[in-house]
Amino acid sequence: MLSRLMFATLRFRARRGLLGRPSAEGDLSSVAAKKVARGAGIHGETYAYWYLRRCGYIPIARNFMLPGVKGEIDIVAYDGATLAFVEVKTRVLHEDAASERPAPEAAVDGTKRRNLVRMAKQFLRLRRIEPASYRFDVVAIECRDGTEPQVRLHKGAFPSGT
Repeated sequence: MLSRLMFATLRFRARRGLLGRPSAEGDLSSVAAKKVARGAGIHGETYAYWYLRRCGYIPIARNFMLPGVKGEIDIVAYDGATLAFVEVKTRVLHEDAASERPAPEAAVDGTKRRNLVRMAKQFLRLRRIEPASYRFDVVAIECRDGTEPQVRLHKGAFPSGT
């Protein structure tokens, strides 16, 4: 019940987009663009967290990182008896953008997949979770100016061997 209420609240607040316009002139410097992207990622991960809760996932960890190891797992959650390692990718698209950016899912390339698999194995080892059934999911969030975010959940987006 709480997850439905929280997601409804986030959905209502995001009805005009996750961040709105980054600047009046629409021209961003490199630093400003990174700041906008980082903010969109944080908002997207929160939106995805409550979206997954609404879908029945039971989150057990967020932003799992290991010191000295490259990589991060955005959300770790149980979907029934299966442990899901979830990568969240968020894109904010502006109407004045000259060219369309690729879908958020495309950012989960081979290198990112290898890092996620390595981090997932470390997570299982550190948490002393017996060999459990697990999979890798991707939540893609696309938001255009003035519209509610579009969420796509890809369960089992890639095998653990890649």
